[in-house]
Amino acid sequence: MTSIEHNLQQVRQRISAAANQCGRDPQEITLLAVSKTKPASVVEEAAAAGQQCFGENYVQEGVDKIHQLADPALVWHFIGPLQSNKSRLVAESFDWCHTVDRLRIATRLNEQRPENIAPLNVLIQINISDEQSKSGIPLAELDELAQAIAQLPRLRLRGLMAIPAPEQEYERQLAVCQQMAAAFNTLQKAYPDVDTLSLGMSDDMEAAIAAGSTMVRIGTAIFGARDYGSAANHNN
Repeated sequence: MTSIEHNLQQVRQRISAAANQCGRDPQEITLLAVSKTKPASVVEEAAAAGQQCFGENYVQEGVDKIHQLADPALVWHFIGPLQSNKSRLVAESFDWCHTVDRLRIATRLNEQRPENIAPLNVLIQINISDEQSKSGIPLAELDELAQAIAQLPRLRLRGLMAIPAPEQEYERQLAVCQQMAAAFNTLQKAYPDVDTLSLGMSDDMEAAIAAGSTMVRIGTAIFGARDYGSAANHNN
């Protein structure tokens, strides 16, 4: 067994344990392997071990991997901050975009999504901890943006994403995740396609799953420490 295969197994066991702990079916939770700064060969190795969903933070790096691997079984999620001048690359190459936080970006993605492929699955990013340094909208603006996105034919609104501020205590992690889950449940009632709450990373995965997350984003625990040297070559 390769180290990546072993790591994936460990992470999946952790997801199952967290789900069982709160009476949820582990099958309801998608593992998104965050492969940013890792070479395509490493993604291939994870794919060989049964991993299908991959998250990329840097547009050009992600597009290069998508084209290099050209594997229709893989599902590619863009999870980094999105600049307007890179929106076309995301619209043309990715299956999902987790970081929609303004109508201007949503409109561009809609216009640039090719007609011959399925609509782009999008998540609205919420700045749940109200951090100046992070993208995302406050919960108060969610209804308005969701209504506007739901009108765009080449996009499919699938739910919400958040990166809560780091908290050491489980109870505090859980409280923030429950706020997100409440917003997600409200959104689900209004939009039939909404089924995804992208919430939880290595340090708060258990709290996110307990609150109702349907997708956790895990990088280091699968692929090891990030290669920041290579990240420096990718300006988004």
